[in-house]
Amino acid sequence: MVVVLSLAAVMAANEKNMTFAEDVAFLKKHTNAIVLKGEVGAAVAVVPAYQCRVMTSTTSVKSGEGFGWINYKLISSGKVQKHINVYGGEDRFWLGPEGGQFSIFFKDFAPFDLEHWQTPAPIDTDAYKVVQRSDSSVTCMHQFRLVNNSGTPFDVKVDRTVALIGRVKATGLLGVPDMGGVQMVGYETRNTVTNIGKAAWTEMDGALSIWILGMFKPSPTTTVILPYNTSGDGRVVNDTYFGKVPAERLKVSDGLVLFSGDGKMRTKIGLPPSRAKDVVGSYDASRNLLTIVKFTFNPEATSYVNSMWELQDKPFGGDVTNSYNDGPPKPGAKPLGPFYELETSSPAMFLSPWASHTHLSQTFHFTGPREALDKISMKVLGAELDAVSKAFK
Repeated sequence: MVVVLSLAAVMAANEKNMTFAEDVAFLKKHTNAIVLKGEVGAAVAVVPAYQCRVMTSTTSVKSGEGFGWINYKLISSGKVQKHINVYGGEDRFWLGPEGGQFSIFFKDFAPFDLEHWQTPAPIDTDAYKVVQRSDSSVTCMHQFRLVNNSGTPFDVKVDRTVALIGRVKATGLLGVPDMGGVQMVGYETRNTVTNIGKAAWTEMDGALSIWILGMFKPSPTTTVILPYNTSGDGRVVNDTYFGKVPAERLKVSDGLVLFSGDGKMRTKIGLPPSRAKDVVGSYDASRNLLTIVKFTFNPEATSYVNSMWELQDKPFGGDVTNSYNDGPPKPGAKPLGPFYELETSSPAMFLSPWASHTHLSQTFHFTGPREALDKISMKVLGAELDAVSKAFK
C-alpha cells in the first residue's frame, strides 16, 4: 500500500535537508529503492523504477544528510505528469538531443515550446530491469524504441551499473593522496548504449548521446564550478539556453566558470568540447559541502548533439558539460523543484548495428574541515573555496 504524506509534511520535506535515512524510508514506501553500502557509513539509494537512477547518497547511512534532491510532492502523489516527471535524483540517465531537428523530445517538426515538449518514457517513467546485484553495486537493463523529430527510429539497449567507490580508489581517480579527515561518499555509473536496430545512426539522420544529470539541493550559498580549457578556441560558455544569464549569476575568470546554484532563477549554461574538461563541481559554503563529478571525456571528439530549442545550423555543435539552475519558468509560476543540476554528455553516438558506447560518470561528495576541502578543490577543480564562496555576494 502506498503511504501518502500530508501536504504540510510533503512541503516541509522539500524545504529542509532530509537525512539519508528519511529519504530511504520515504522512497521505500512508494517504490523499490535499493540501498548500496560502502565504507565508513557511505551509502547510495538506487531506484530501478526510475531508470535505475541514484536518488540520493550520504557519508553516514544512519544519521547523515541525503545529498540528492528528491521530489517528495510528486512521488507521494502517485500521479504521472504530462511533459516530465521530475522525481529528482543525483545521477539520472537521459539521452539527447533535447531540441533541434534531431530532437527526441519534439515529434513531427512540432514547435519548440513547452506545450509540445515531451520527455520520452524510457528516460522518464519506464522501469528498468535489475539483472545483477551485490551489496555495493546494481546493474539494470532496458530496451526500447525512440523516434526523433525528423522521423528517424532508434532501437536502443541500455545497460547501467551503479557501484560505490571506496576512499583508496577515489584518491587515485582524483589525484588527492591525503583527504585530511574528510568524510566522503563516492559512486560511479557505467552507462552503455547499444544500437540494436538494423540501420546505423548517422550525421544525416540524427544520432543520440548519453546525458547524465545530477539534481542537487540549492541554497543561496551554492556555487557551481566548471573548470575550462583556457587554450581552447571559440566561446567559453553558452549562456543563452533560457535567455541570457544575468552577470550577477555568472562569472568567467581565468580557467573557471562560476554559476549560481540558488534555485531562484531558471537559467542554464554549457561548455563546448573545445573548452570543457573532464570534471565539474559545486560548493555550498553554508553546509561546507564539496561535490565533484568526473566523467569520460575525449578532448579530440568534436561532435556533440545540440539541445537548443530551435532548428539548428549545427546539430552536432552542442555542449559537453552543463549546469541548470531551477526557478519559475515565468513570473508567478512555480519552479519544477527548485534544484540545481550538474550535467555531462557523451559525444554523439554514430553507431553501426550492435555497436555500443559507454559513458562513465563518477560523483563524489566531501564534508569536513574547510582547509582539507580547499586542498581537494584546488587539486581537482583548480578553485579556491574562499573565492568561490564570495563570487555572488
